[in-house]
Amino acid sequence: MNLSLGIVGLPNVGKSTLFNALTKASVPAHNYPFCTIEPNVGVVPVKDDRLDELAKIEKSAETIPAVVKFVDIAGLVKGASRGEGLGNKFLSHIREVDAIVHVVRRFEDENVAHVDKTVDPARDIKTIETELIIKDIEALERKIDSVSSQAKGDKKLSVLVKFLENLLKHLNDGKLAFYFLKSKEKEVNKFRKELFLLTDKPIIYLVNEVQEKITSDLAYSLKKELYLSPEQKLIVLDPMLETEISQLADEEQKEFLSSLGLEERPLDVLIRTSYEILGLRSFFTAGEKETRAWTVYKGDSIVEAAGAIHTDFAEKFIAADVVAFSDFVEFGGWHGAKETGKIQLVGRDYIVKDGDVVLIRHGA
Repeated sequence: MNLSLGIVGLPNVGKSTLFNALTKASVPAHNYPFCTIEPNVGVVPVKDDRLDELAKIEKSAETIPAVVKFVDIAGLVKGASRGEGLGNKFLSHIREVDAIVHVVRRFEDENVAHVDKTVDPARDIKTIETELIIKDIEALERKIDSVSSQAKGDKKLSVLVKFLENLLKHLNDGKLAFYFLKSKEKEVNKFRKELFLLTDKPIIYLVNEVQEKITSDLAYSLKKELYLSPEQKLIVLDPMLETEISQLADEEQKEFLSSLGLEERPLDVLIRTSYEILGLRSFFTAGEKETRAWTVYKGDSIVEAAGAIHTDFAEKFIAADVVAFSDFVEFGGWHGAKETGKIQLVGRDYIVKDGDVVLIRHGA
């Protein structure tokens, strides 16, 4: 599964600096708008300590983590929906990602120009989201015209027209499509996905603040300051500091984080949160050749998990051996799990749990 997150925000809020910290890459992060025109793409491993435990037990020659693709999208500005600042091109890049990391600047620095002259995180969020909503409204109006012309005498299409009209009203009220309730009709929800609306993607708000001002309760208070609901995801970090941390060896990172009173890097929290908002789960394959993490959606079956490994495995699926991660570790791997009866032989209807260690049985 190729999970992708688009890093968006106004110019000079720290998007490219965040991307550098995530990927240890060296993309431009200069102090001027539109430094990034074509999106930079980086593949980032998902930190999961369970992977190392499994590899140690199975004495695996190779360990392969799950990955997340981050796309550094150039800064949007007011008027982007009308093409301002190369807006149409940038908005098309957002359409292609699974979720959005909206970087919001809170730090003050007279040497880093703000496109609107002053730092105001709530205003900046409104600017970006308004541009995305406007673009979605334009797309929906065109879709309504198209479907309406085909809907005469077709009840199924009439249902879709009604859905589009209600969603359009929701957007015109200044609300993101993501918070429009899902339909009870599977066909309507399928149709909705195919609209590829910009605002129908989950969002993580990432507030860029200098480390000295980040406190344990800042994220909580910022939700009120930025008019976000308790359910909306918000992370506060200092991308400049994260870039410094990324240059350190693992042990040095742990010591440095400890000195800051942190148990883990905020960037790791970001990646984990991206899994949560997309409803993803990790399962594992483990053996002498390799131990590997794979990704499925919550509620996916073992056949869909088999397909994540290889399409042939899904097509020729027979059954699967499944062991819970905790049992696999406690009883020393496949051999110990078999001796103690901890291996489950499951069929096509089995729903994969986070941390399952699996062995797919398939036809030739």
